[in-house]
Parts: sequence; C-alpha cells; structure tokens
Amino acid sequence: MATAFRFTSADLEKFPDIDGVRYEIIDGEIHVSRQADECHQYACGILAFTLHQWSVQSGAGMALLAPGLVFSSDDNVIPDVVWISHGRRALARDEKGHYRIAPELVVEVVSPGSVNALRDRELKLGLYSRQGVLEYWIADWQEHNVDVFRVKDARLQLVDTLSDESTLTSPLLPGFSCAVSTLWVPPINP
Repeated sequence: MATAFRFTSADLEKFPDIDGVRYEIIDGEIHVSRQADECHQYACGILAFTLHQWSVQSGAGMALLAPGLVFSSDDNVIPDVVWISHGRRALARDEKGHYRIAPELVVEVVSPGSVNALRDRELKLGLYSRQGVLEYWIADWQEHNVDVFRVKDARLQLVDTLSDESTLTSPLLPGFSCAVSTLWVPPINP
C-alpha cells in the first residue's frame, strides 16, 4: 500500500524565498499563492486597523497581519489577519515568533479564483475549526460580503453573512464594530 507524500515544515525551509509568493501547508498538502492585489490588501488593512484600534482601547489583545500559524509539522498557514488575546499570545509563540496555538479570531480575505475560495471556505475552515479558533471571518471583496463563523457544537459554523448595509460585530470583541461597506476599495474620483 502506497502512502501519499505529506509536506512538512522542514520542506518549507527548503523552498525558495520569492517576493510575493506565499507557501502554506494544510493537512500535508502544499498551497502556493501569489501577492494579493489592491482590493484584497485594502480589506486586510482596514480589518487589521479597526481591530488594532479596538485592541488599543480595550487592552484585551492585538491584531496582526499575516502571522505564521504552525499548528503541526504538516499544518502551517499564513492567514490574512488575526486577533489574539494577551493571555493566549503568552502561550502561543515559539522561538521563531510563529503561533503554535490558534488565535481567537482569524480573518481571510478571498482572492480571485475557485482554488483560493475553496482553500478559504473549506480547507482553512476545517483546519481552524480543528485547531480551536473561536471565530472566523471570510471577507469577499468581489461579492461585498463577510461570512461570520463561530464555534457551535464544537466546530466553526456559519452564523451570518453580512452585506454592505451591515455592521461587523462580535461577542468575542465587546464594543468592536466595523461597517462592512468600509472594507472595499473606494472608486477613483477624478
């Protein structure tokens, strides 16, 4: 019986360091993505900034752009944005600054293409659910909506899909709010 090859953290160390290329491993399978475009980065920046502002005011934790989450040798991902409490952060970091324990909140902004959508909506959803993420937001700048997943019955489940008229809030982050319409690149006014 043949065993399928599984990529590990050690394999990632051998990959070339190419600007704009991101390598992730989910369940032993390698995923490669390219530098995100303006719309993707804008949504990431607004979410990280809004989470940062709330964190400074609340003193409860911190928001980070694209941290390394190394859950095991064959589960290494780089989510777009995370929020982690100070208590969890104290336990999570390894000697290289990667998180070995899931942050409370993970945010992915969907990149164009069905492969990217599948990775965020299925593979990463399953991984984050297994690793103990309490809330997961998937922002889709093409559709102008945010899917909100929260732990229910011991796994992340979709609880809401927010549109431009909605405000993103969370019981995890008391007092946090972000108008969904602010996440998208504004049109260019000549």
